[in-house]
Amino acid sequence: MLMGIDPLLPPELLMVMRAMGHGDDLLLCDRNHPAATIARHTTHGRVIHVPLPDMMDLARAILKHFPLDTFVDAPVTRMKVVNDPDRLVKAHTDMQAVANAAAGKPVLIRAIERFEFYREAQSAFVVVQTADPGPYGCFLIKKGVL
Repeated sequence: MLMGIDPLLPPELLMVMRAMGHGDDLLLCDRNHPAATIARHTTHGRVIHVPLPDMMDLARAILKHFPLDTFVDAPVTRMKVVNDPDRLVKAHTDMQAVANAAAGKPVLIRAIERFEFYREAQSAFVVVQTADPGPYGCFLIKKGVL
């Protein structure tokens, strides 16, 4: 037990978050995302499964301890909805609210096409997959400095 650490964060995730450096990306995704396929290309090399049904609970817990990168315009990247790229789904609006609250100001979230997202995700440090049903609940979160 540690004081001040959100109990939703499993030990492996805490270790990986601590090991990440400025500019590294954490991929937070729902249960539909091809997490294992992506994870084998990442620095960590495997998926960290956190079986929470609401991804935003975990996003809030992560962002209590994980500074967003302020040296980039958009420290969060999301996937565009296929065949409707301007559409925002619940996961998108929820993540916007969580990121804004964590930063204490509006955060720009960049949107990219599905396969471009997969390519960028392969360069992430780690993949964290939840049991959230989604859809389109996949976000690259860039770590900043304290």
